[in-house]
Amino acid sequence: MRNVIFAINITLDGCCDHTKQVADDESHEYFTHLLREVDLLVFGRKTYQLMVPFWPDVAKNQSMTKASNEFARTFDSIEKIVFSRSLDGAADNNTRIVRTNLRDEILRLKQEPGNNILVGGVDIPSQLIELGLVDEYRFVVGPIVAGEGRRLLEGVSLRERLQLKLVESKIFESGCVALRYLK
Repeated sequence: MRNVIFAINITLDGCCDHTKQVADDESHEYFTHLLREVDLLVFGRKTYQLMVPFWPDVAKNQSMTKASNEFARTFDSIEKIVFSRSLDGAADNNTRIVRTNLRDEILRLKQEPGNNILVGGVDIPSQLIELGLVDEYRFVVGPIVAGEGRRLLEGVSLRERLQLKLVESKIFESGCVALRYLK
């Protein structure tokens, strides 16, 4: 069975707004390594439109740092699913738009053969966490106190408190800390 991994950059005060923090080369290398462990990316419309066409354009033009370019190439090569009722079409060839029930589709995808599934963003992951369908959590905590911005799990009511097990941590030169937890 495939595991669902949720990964996100987050500030010390829980802000996951991408405009409140900057990913450096070390963060891009970390996420590139993670992308190589999965063969399916799952997003909602908002996150998808933040990532595509930006990263496929970087992959094509190789217009950033070596680490960012490698992240872009890896990201661009992976199949993507976008849960959206409003998106008319995909901006790249290896994306499928899904309009069916999130829970049922993820349960079906978990049963398919293949590598793990990586979910990103806030809305879709929050729903999956609420449904108990996330198996692993990867947080890259930046040494920033944003003081404002979108917070993880806003408006989510968990049936019970999640007690996660820390299985790996890594301190980056920038002061970021990568944390890996299992359910």
